[in-house]
Amino acid sequence: MLGRSRQALVAVFTIALALALSSAGGPALAQGRAMPAKDLPANAVRSGDLQAYVDAMQPGWNLGNTFDSTGPDETSWGNPRVTREFLQKLRAQGYRSIRIPVTWFQHMGPAPDYTIDPAYLDRVEQVVDWALQTGFYVMVNMHHDSGTWVIEMPTKHDEVMARFRAGWTQIADRLRDKPERLMLESINEPRFSGDWNADSPEYFQWLDELNTAFHQIVRDSGGRNSSRPLVLPTLTCSPSQARLDELKKTIDKLHDNRIIATVHYYGYYPFSVNIAGGTRFDDAARQDLTDAFDRVHDTLVAAGIPVVVGEYGLLGFDKFTGTIEQGEKLKFFEYLGYYARRQHLTTMLWDNGQHFDRVAYQWRDTDLYDVMRTSWVGRSSTASSDLVFVDKDAEPADQTVTLNLNGNQLVRIEYADRVLRAGRDYVLNGDQLTFRAGLLASLTAGGDYGTNAVLTARFSAGSTWKFEVVVADRPLLAAATGASDAFAVPTAFHGDRLATMEAVYPDGSNAGPADWTSYKEFGASFLPSYDTGEIRLLPAFFAELHDGTVNLRFHFWSGEVVDYTLTKAGTSITGAPAE
Repeated sequence: MLGRSRQALVAVFTIALALALSSAGGPALAQGRAMPAKDLPANAVRSGDLQAYVDAMQPGWNLGNTFDSTGPDETSWGNPRVTREFLQKLRAQGYRSIRIPVTWFQHMGPAPDYTIDPAYLDRVEQVVDWALQTGFYVMVNMHHDSGTWVIEMPTKHDEVMARFRAGWTQIADRLRDKPERLMLESINEPRFSGDWNADSPEYFQWLDELNTAFHQIVRDSGGRNSSRPLVLPTLTCSPSQARLDELKKTIDKLHDNRIIATVHYYGYYPFSVNIAGGTRFDDAARQDLTDAFDRVHDTLVAAGIPVVVGEYGLLGFDKFTGTIEQGEKLKFFEYLGYYARRQHLTTMLWDNGQHFDRVAYQWRDTDLYDVMRTSWVGRSSTASSDLVFVDKDAEPADQTVTLNLNGNQLVRIEYADRVLRAGRDYVLNGDQLTFRAGLLASLTAGGDYGTNAVLTARFSAGSTWKFEVVVADRPLLAAATGASDAFAVPTAFHGDRLATMEAVYPDGSNAGPADWTSYKEFGASFLPSYDTGEIRLLPAFFAELHDGTVNLRFHFWSGEVVDYTLTKAGTSITGAPAE
């Protein structure tokens, strides 16, 4: 991924705007247990059974924002130093492979030798050894080198190739005798301009040149590198058809049955960052994932080329994990895990420190981990929403949600320490689950704004699904004055939660950044602050806003919509509720 902020990647996903191996990864997964690395037949690589090797890597995890940092050491982007204990704790979570992204350029000397600092190589090797000893399959690459100097290929071709060759010659020599559970990956998200969508014959030719040079250098270095699995990416690691086709041409040309292809997947762009009204994991988001994985399978896996989804997640997590509403987030991860298994793809979670706490050794979101863990072997049930709203000033009515059972059956629903009564507290009719008005009235009798109860649905298999019963009424927005670098709309949320915001000029044209849509990006243009009672409009929003009047429309998860009017005069901002 692209460092501390991966937003430079998002343009590749606008392609989607213009435009599950059901039994899991082999018998061990079908039986619901994780097959340890040592269970892979020792001759799997040498015999050419590389799909079995890749199956045994599932699931995988990325040591993000660590050795890939562009600072002086592995802690410069805020994560602690890697320890053997941490790797052991991670392994205990069920992960069988680990990708160790490494950025090398800031530790390389000048031309012509481009000597890598021996101390840095020592440290990378130490962590690789620890990971191998812990039982992981391990992948090491060149990471942000792609966007810092490899990207200069169009104007500095010979210099880039000399540096690339020198770097991989040293890395391959240092790691040549490691066990074959170590893989080497050519280059992360290779690109040759700032336009992530650009396809050109030159770009494909340059990537072929890099991948071919990498392959030759590693193979010629001898030792176990002569048969070590090597990982080659598509352009930008995109799963677009043109880029898959070009990578396949390279792999076919190399006549090497020990090559793994890699792509990355961060979801349907509007949903992935919460823009353009993409607040839900809806049919469009699901179809984007399905189409991407189908293309990868049909182009590569079906042709005998195993594939690792070397990174996956949601781009909105770069701001914070709350960019995507919890239930919608869980549905995305549940379906991704299922469909990747169906299409024989091994997946590696991108974790820059947001998910598995590297100090406490605990998951920051245990529900997310439970859904991911289930997806390695089966399916979890979900629902159309995890939010059940009750109007504060009205008598509660029956509330119905649709269950996505995914082959399971509802067993029971729990509240606190008691089991709710089917037929009285709730009714299930097919996939329609109705919470009775009497139940909702009893749960919200206190009338406090916000979440009054959490109901836990348990199913015949998979993880639980939690429903929040939320008391709310119409949010109230107040007038405000301020400046474009620090402006906030005072907001009485009244228990509700902000889903998205629209911005248009009086003539109806779209206002602010990403003017192809009226719906602005959550966390980039606006951000709710429930603790302080305000909706912050961020400097990036005002930076692309014309002077004059702008009409805002705030959409809340209860279904409430509240209008607000801004007036911008240079850096001065005033706002008031719409009349």
